[in-house]
Amino acid sequence: MRLNFSKYEGAGNDFIVIDDRKQSFPKEDVNFISHLCHRQFGIGADGLILLREVKDFDFQMVYFNSDGRESSMCGNGARCITQFAHDIGIVSDKYQFKAIDGSHESIILSNNIATVKMSDVMGIEIGSDYYFINTGSPHCVIFINDLDALDIIKEAHKVRYNGRFKTDGVNVNFVTVTTNENRMRTYERGVENETLACGTGTVAVAIALAEKNKNTSLHQQYLIKAPGGNLKVTFNRKTEEFTNIWLEGPVHRVFSGVYETK
Repeated sequence: MRLNFSKYEGAGNDFIVIDDRKQSFPKEDVNFISHLCHRQFGIGADGLILLREVKDFDFQMVYFNSDGRESSMCGNGARCITQFAHDIGIVSDKYQFKAIDGSHESIILSNNIATVKMSDVMGIEIGSDYYFINTGSPHCVIFINDLDALDIIKEAHKVRYNGRFKTDGVNVNFVTVTTNENRMRTYERGVENETLACGTGTVAVAIALAEKNKNTSLHQQYLIKAPGGNLKVTFNRKTEEFTNIWLEGPVHRVFSGVYETK
């Protein structure tokens, strides 16, 4: 089997992206997808994305975590597949695409900058030391004083593998706020490790910041720094409802190649 692929990254969140309009990719083969994402024995990536045809949309996005299992919405992956669609000749001023959580819009704003409209958010859970927010994927947001000193695997496992989240998993975001910037680090379920950025996590952090700061303004914007790059989130707020959410940031094609199975 010869598999044509491209590697894209959005703020350091990297993906294997495949044109599967002929629907020939073995999407049910969890072990094969996991192998492709393995950084030592495969191509290496945080996840794998298939671009497929679907009626009434420019394309369909099918996303798999690096464990090989199809997963929930991926914000940076959506920005990457938008750039990939453009690069293979699917051109639009505003893309309409289908993902696992419904329909989305995306735009290539300029060279290597893409933005995607995320699902509306309602029903935030605020605990004593955390915010639980579903932004297309489930996230816990925890504010801490020193992001650099954080043992992220140890601390994230306390949440990821507790009684509530052990079975289905949860992404865990740690945030430090200073007068100059909002910084975050993310542990992703399905990857089971820290990633350099997380799009749905960045949206969750922005909404948690609005809650933490008691910001009830109609239109809000947050700049958030992940280890792999800077991302921008804008949204409208009406009490506990967050709508018109857009995630913006860098996206690049790293390389393309052909993978041959034995």
